[in-house]
Amino acid sequence: MTTSPVLLAVALSLVSALCYATAAVVQERTAAGTASLRGALARGSWWGAVLLNAGGALLHVVALRYGPLSLVQPLGVLTLVVAVPLGSLVARRRTSGTQWRGMALTLFGLTALLTVTASGSGPDSTLSTTEVLVVALAAAALIATLIRLASGRSSLAGLAFAAASGIASGVGSTLAQKLAVGATLSWSAAVVVVLTVGFAAGGLLLSQKAYSSGLGGPLALLTLVNPVAASAIGVALLGEGFQYGATGTLLALAGAVTAARGVVLLSQPQPQPQSPSQPQSGSRHDRPVRLDVRVPHLRPTRILTGTSRAA
Repeated sequence: MTTSPVLLAVALSLVSALCYATAAVVQERTAAGTASLRGALARGSWWGAVLLNAGGALLHVVALRYGPLSLVQPLGVLTLVVAVPLGSLVARRRTSGTQWRGMALTLFGLTALLTVTASGSGPDSTLSTTEVLVVALAAAALIATLIRLASGRSSLAGLAFAAASGIASGVGSTLAQKLAVGATLSWSAAVVVVLTVGFAAGGLLLSQKAYSSGLGGPLALLTLVNPVAASAIGVALLGEGFQYGATGTLLALAGAVTAARGVVLLSQPQPQPQSPSQPQSGSRHDRPVRLDVRVPHLRPTRILTGTSRAA
């Protein structure tokens, strides 16, 4: 009994998304219990997340050998569908309606973007060495700008780190494509290897910083920016473009706006679960204790003895 290559690609993509989702939840929980990145690196759970990310990436690459990019790439967004409810389950809180709407909008928008940019055929061209260096320098400058923005505005720190992580991961995937398609032993290939490893490792560390502010918004933005960054490189340097002409361009813009709205919804703070020992709101225990109770003034009394004063 033979297995269809397309079904195998779907199965590998689903397992890859599960690995990525579990890794994201582990990273978020590690970030919640650790104040610094150095502290996270000292935890075994973080290295477990590294192995899960590596396994997800390997399965994704293998899936691309059996199925077209237009099928495998959209299945990667299932990471968001799995990670947000899984994170709520681990944190013992209910996935809110806002989170479900945010996931739906993000998935719809991202799928629209991938539909008009993805192609079912394999890559027929790769970046030249000069283009690799230009892309690496531009990406490094943009990542540095986002990191500076994250340090300057704490309210946007998680999203800025997530965007930087998505750019690093997208560039790493693009450079890995050059290695996978007709790479030869040369000094230029060695440079690409070093840059690929550097951007991949940087993306992982930046995602850890992003998850310090929560899971939903940073993961949604990271999931959005990663393929968009890779697609932007393909459009700008590899002669790729939006499918379906003007209609495809409008669909891509609508998808970007929809996905951005989903990221905003997922970035909203979620209510923390109450412990059983905490009184519920509205109970009589919530009434403030009055500290201004007036104590009646006690007048001193005279102690009478058996003797009387002399007149």
